[in-house]
Amino acid sequence: MRPKKRIVAIDYGTKRIGLAKSDPLWLFAQPVGTFDRPGLSVALATMVKQEDIGLLLVGYPLSDGDEHNAMTGVVDRFLEELRAEFPLLLIETVDEHHSSRDARNILVASGKSRKERQQKGRLDSAVACVLLTDYLEHCDRSG
Repeated sequence: MRPKKRIVAIDYGTKRIGLAKSDPLWLFAQPVGTFDRPGLSVALATMVKQEDIGLLLVGYPLSDGDEHNAMTGVVDRFLEELRAEFPLLLIETVDEHHSSRDARNILVASGKSRKERQQKGRLDSAVACVLLTDYLEHCDRSG
């Protein structure tokens, strides 16, 4: 299997934005960190300059019935900004339903103390990892 450009996942929040990236073989996700909006732009621009991003995944918030909610419109505007800022990047959305709950459960299972789990940003980057891991588990690796 030849190395590929990485897949980068974003968990967008109005205060903090979690970021995770795949390894070059698309086998696992690793947290990159948590950023504010300007910091995210810098991090993505650096990765783009290194020609390291093949796909950008953005968690898309839908309600239980796959309905739009207040945050959906916020993420739609964020997607427009991303596409304008990085016109050559392939950007896809992925359903982020239950991703926060799943990330919280993973952090609990990892043995992290409550204090560690509640550190600002830890959950955000864990959610981005959950989104990316779900994607990697279901993507076609043959390309």
